[in-house]
Amino acid sequence: MPLELASSARLHAVEASGDESRVEGPLRGYHHETYVFPLAGEAGALRPGRWKCREPRGDLLWFDRRCFASEEQLLSALRGRIGRIPELVEVGGTRLQRFIEGRTLGALCPSGNAVPGDLFRQTAALFGELIAVTPGMLAVERRCAAEDRPADGDTAAFLERLVLFAEERVYARNLAEFGGLFTDLRIDAEVFKRLRKHLKGLRERPFCLLHADLHRENFIVDAERRLWTIDWELAMLGDPLYDLATHLYLMRYPRWQARRMTQAWCRTAEAVRPGSSRGWEHDLGLLVDFKRAQSVFTDVIRTALSLGSGAEPDRRGLAALGGRLHRILAAAALPLALESVPSPARVAAALARWHRTHGRHAPHGARQGHRAP
Repeated sequence: MPLELASSARLHAVEASGDESRVEGPLRGYHHETYVFPLAGEAGALRPGRWKCREPRGDLLWFDRRCFASEEQLLSALRGRIGRIPELVEVGGTRLQRFIEGRTLGALCPSGNAVPGDLFRQTAALFGELIAVTPGMLAVERRCAAEDRPADGDTAAFLERLVLFAEERVYARNLAEFGGLFTDLRIDAEVFKRLRKHLKGLRERPFCLLHADLHRENFIVDAERRLWTIDWELAMLGDPLYDLATHLYLMRYPRWQARRMTQAWCRTAEAVRPGSSRGWEHDLGLLVDFKRAQSVFTDVIRTALSLGSGAEPDRRGLAALGGRLHRILAAAALPLALESVPSPARVAAALARWHRTHGRHAPHGARQGHRAP
């Protein structure tokens, strides 16, 4: 790529590395355009290994609320509190994160497979470190509104703000483009009333730091089988049980290992901060139900955008997407109180109709940011 056409992230990477050929990227990622490189000269001698420079992708649809103004600020504040997170260095006025060399947990044991015992134990220990970080400990600039910062322990208010974000920022904001598709899938604004009714009755728990995106691609296993946690972009302060629910939903553990993680989490949570697991027997299922419901709104849009522009998608690809989206709808039928769920064939037909009327005009940047959950 000619440097005059390069993004600012790539330009910073080339400058810091001293040699364009040493820059790898852009790496695939949902939120950012990322480049990886070693540092040049004396900086490289003092800070060996590779570092990453990145910038937010342009024209990206955001489906998750962000709490902190800067991931790098947060990582800096977490040094000494969370064990294995990326190191930071400033080069030429730009903060860089160390690139963690290794393989993702997903590459070692894909979704649906059990996580090996040593890595499982490190994951449980991470939750203990997170729960130990209370709201008053972090002097980090926040970007979320005051209304998104409920009183410590008010788990119902915490969850309501997440429901409201899904309702206003994901569903309502995208109705002009995706309203017809939602209607074809029997999703309307009334589902949010039913969802709120389903989620009532949460117990209070003391708030802590949440990573809020602990899935297999955000864990890196290095050559010594140490587990590193990356991508803190969606971290927030709130209900500790929500972090476990999100983790269980995203990890797709075998059932027996999901039970073991829940047990390990409860033991760790109570040892670190008593009361953190209060009411988990009732509330954990509700929080996982919220994740299933939330996934409907984000995945309808992401699936539609994944069709791309141009010619009609092939039937086999549409059938696969229809089946996948049908399963997501079926999983959320209880919390959304759906009377019926369209068949995979009907879902595929709805996607095809949307593509004919809207797909060729959908924002290109949104497509570039597509990532399966």
